[in-house]
Amino acid sequence: MWKLLTSVLRSHRADERAEEDLSIYAIGDIHGRIDLVREAFDRIDAELSRDPSRWKVQVFLGDYIDRGPDSASVIEALEKRQRMGDVVCLRGNHEACLLDFLTNPDTLSSWRQFGGLQTLMSYGLTPSPNPDALERRQLSEQLTRDLPAHHLHFLQALPYSLALGDYFFAHAGVRPGVRLDRQREEDLLWIRDDFLLSEENFGKIVVHGHTPVAAPEFLRNRINIDTGAYATGNLTCLKLRGKERKLL
Repeated sequence: MWKLLTSVLRSHRADERAEEDLSIYAIGDIHGRIDLVREAFDRIDAELSRDPSRWKVQVFLGDYIDRGPDSASVIEALEKRQRMGDVVCLRGNHEACLLDFLTNPDTLSSWRQFGGLQTLMSYGLTPSPNPDALERRQLSEQLTRDLPAHHLHFLQALPYSLALGDYFFAHAGVRPGVRLDRQREEDLLWIRDDFLLSEENFGKIVVHGHTPVAAPEFLRNRINIDTGAYATGNLTCLKLRGKERKLL
């Protein structure tokens, strides 16, 4: 489950200076805000054009869907950008919920409480506010039919984590006391207090989202860049290059 951007790291192993010549652009939780994604793309592209680094990687931290109005458009935009190369989109707990719904319609009872209905509507479905068992099954079958094949492939292929240089990227965080390459998928997607309150040195600085904060948090062992984009209109992009940390 410990995913690596092999196309970048393979070339890095032959170059001891690679980490100093690698720029990482990490982007927080999007939640259906295609308007903010497009603005972020513009700012990242402008920065990339000025960046002297030889290697440049964009890492999206999950939770692309739900709550906001344009989940389907966000997936379309990210899938297209990932095909351009040097882009890693990680899995968030909300993407996991969508995939679960395709095989277990009853999960909509909980998924709808944190934005699942908005995602269904973005794909052209018309759910009632509180679908019963029959409607949940019908909605699951309809989404299975209507979800574009390349969206499904994108969602199914999302890795749970990524390690680059001094940083470890995961949607929610990591379980203290567990090696980074032994982390459980559930913790990478869902963990909160046990991770957020820990002062443990995890071996790498963990860059995460999942828990909204008013402004990005820079702590000794972790960096949180979920600034509640769907509600605040603030989607955070953090550039990491060597010791440099820059907010776009």
